[in-house]
Amino acid sequence: MAVLTPQRSAPDAGAAGREPRRLGFSQRLGRWDVKLSPYLYISPFFILFAVTGLFPLAYTAYVSVHDWSLLGGQGDFVGLTNFSDVLAQPTFWKSLGNTLSIFVLSSVPQVLVAITIAALLDQNLRAATFWRMGVLVPYVVAPVAVSMIFGRLFADQYGLINSILTLIGMDPIAWHGDRLASHLAIATMVNYRWTGYNALIFLAAMQAVPRELYEAAVIDGAGRIRQFFSVTVPQIRATIIFVVITSTIGGLQIFDEVRMFDVYGLGGPDQNWMTTVVYLYDLAWGDQHSLGRASAVAWLLFLLIILIGLINFLVTRRISTSDAAPKTTRKSSTRGNA
Repeated sequence: MAVLTPQRSAPDAGAAGREPRRLGFSQRLGRWDVKLSPYLYISPFFILFAVTGLFPLAYTAYVSVHDWSLLGGQGDFVGLTNFSDVLAQPTFWKSLGNTLSIFVLSSVPQVLVAITIAALLDQNLRAATFWRMGVLVPYVVAPVAVSMIFGRLFADQYGLINSILTLIGMDPIAWHGDRLASHLAIATMVNYRWTGYNALIFLAAMQAVPRELYEAAVIDGAGRIRQFFSVTVPQIRATIIFVVITSTIGGLQIFDEVRMFDVYGLGGPDQNWMTTVVYLYDLAWGDQHSLGRASAVAWLLFLLIILIGLINFLVTRRISTSDAAPKTTRKSSTRGNA
C-alpha cells in the first residue's frame, strides 16, 4: 500500500519577485524619533558642559603655552616655559602647602560632623522639618558675608574669640600672624558653610536605608552606636565616597574665605594663608599681569584634582573588592556543604 506524502507548493513567482514596500515619510520619521529622541533629550546638558566646561579648559591650555599678558594680549608661543617658571617660584609651593593644610583641616572634621548631625536628624525628633532646614541656613548665607563675620570674630586685637580667651585667662592667639592659626580660622569658615549641606546629603541616604535592618539589629541586641557603625555606615558607603570626593574638589579651590580674611586678600604679608587659587588670581590680576602663568597654575591645580580623584577611585575600588571577597567565599562554602 503506497503512502502519499504531501507535496510542498512551489513558491509564488509573483511574491518572490515583489519589491519590498517602501516606508512612508511618517513611518521613517517615527523611526528617527525613536533613535534620535534620547540623544536630543540629554543634549542640553552636554552642550552646556561643552560651552562652560570643555571650551574654557581647552582655551586655558592654549593660553598656558603662550606669553600672554593682561595688558599686551597674546604673545609668542613659549611651550612649557610658563609651567617651569611657576614651579620654580617658592610662592607656588607655599600656596600649595597652604591649600592642602586648609583642605585637611576643613574636609575631615566636616565629613565627621556632618554624618553625626545627619544621624541625629534621622531620629524621631519634634519639629524635624525645622531642624533639618535649620542646618541649611549657613549654606544659604553668601560666602562674602560669612568671611566678613568670621574675620571679625578672629580679629587679632578686638576679636570675640580672643576676648573670650582673655576672659578665661588664656593668651590671645595671633590669627593673622601664625600660619597654623590662620588655617584653623579659615577652615572654621568652610566647615560652618558646608557642614549642614553635607549633613542633608547624608540624611537623604540614611532615610533610604531599609528599616528592617534596624529592627533585626534591635532583635540581636545592638544599641544605637552599634547600629550606626554596623548598619548605617555600610549602607551609605557610596554617599560617603561621593561627599569625600566633592569635598576634595571644593577644598582644593578655596578662594572666597581666604580672599576676605584680611584687608588685602592676598594671604597675609608672608603668604601664610595664600591658597593656590588666590596665587592664581595674583598672577593674573596682581603685579605680574601674566595670564599665561595663571593658566599654567590652573592646569597644575586641575591635574592635582585629577590625581587625588584617581587615588579616591583606587581606594574605593579596593574597599569594594575587599567587601565582595568574603561574600564570594561564603557562597562557595555553602555550595560545598550542599
